Amino acid sequence: MGTQRDTLFRYLTMLQLIPRAPQFKATTTLQALLEERGFSVELRSIQRDLEKMSLHFPLQCDKRERPYRWSFDTNFKSGLPALDTATALTLVLAEEYLQSLLPRMAVDRLGPQFDSARRFLDGLQQNGYADWARRVRAIPDGKALLPAPIRAEVWQGISDALLNRQAVDVCYLSRQKGDIRQYTLHPQGLVARHSVSYLLATVNDYDDIRQFALHRIQTLAITDIAFRPQPDFCVDAYIREGGFDYPLNEESVQLVARISPDLAWRLSETPLSEQQQLSAPGEDGRITLTATIHNDQQTLWWLTGFGARVEVIEPLSWRRALAEQARQLHDMYRDSGDT
Repeated sequence: MGTQRDTLFRYLTMLQLIPRAPQFKATTTLQALLEERGFSVELRSIQRDLEKMSLHFPLQCDKRERPYRWSFDTNFKSGLPALDTATALTLVLAEEYLQSLLPRMAVDRLGPQFDSARRFLDGLQQNGYADWARRVRAIPDGKALLPAPIRAEVWQGISDALLNRQAVDVCYLSRQKGDIRQYTLHPQGLVARHSVSYLLATVNDYDDIRQFALHRIQTLAITDIAFRPQPDFCVDAYIREGGFDYPLNEESVQLVARISPDLAWRLSETPLSEQQQLSAPGEDGRITLTATIHNDQQTLWWLTGFGARVEVIEPLSWRRALAEQARQLHDMYRDSGDT
């Protein structure tokens, strides 16, 4: 009984390791991954096991070269484990949210899971869920731009290079120069920001981290050049230190602003920072917001979007910047011809 149980666990583990086509795993790779998980098995036994399982699962074997390479059929949809209502609704919300954040081919990778969730909910019509599709939405906070289109081979190549710690040769469309440049990149991180996905990498023989928008990568190929790791690099630290926030400087500032009651209510539920205080309403109904925040351009842009609902008192440099912007807007629209 113990041997049969171990074999069953090995089969289940092996099925979890096999990717969906066009990706694949060689039998030698599967053997190494199984050993990492505590299963010691000969290569010939793995091949026999896979051939047996292919009678019951849509497994594909590429025998054009050795070791043989295995994958699931592209359209294979696993039903394990069984879904429940809460998980299915969460997956539907996740799909809607991710569609405004990640490139299409990245969301498509989860297509079978999303399809399973929709089918599960569709199957509950007799239980009062017939109109679930009209009752579930995920909407972005603010204007969501369409994700920049990325070539499928670029997304796959960058994903593999990042996880396998490989350098890549790319042809990259430079936004500043307006021409295509050739680089050898050493991937260190990947960040999805709004509708653009960025590769964080060092270039050629340099050590500084630079950002490369994936949709501007025209071609990509694994290079023979040795990968140059950055052991001390941390994506969280890079972001925290202003890598994506266009910092004004590295210090924090105390924001003091008089804000409208509706915005105050919103910030009472979703604070601007952990160090935030909201006063009682003044005679004009406005509330004074006090918060310690990063001195970055992103927050200043965020405040600009509220227009007259926010009056910045401190820092003085921010107040002056917003006043100057208001003056420019006034001058721009003053001669619009409206009466």
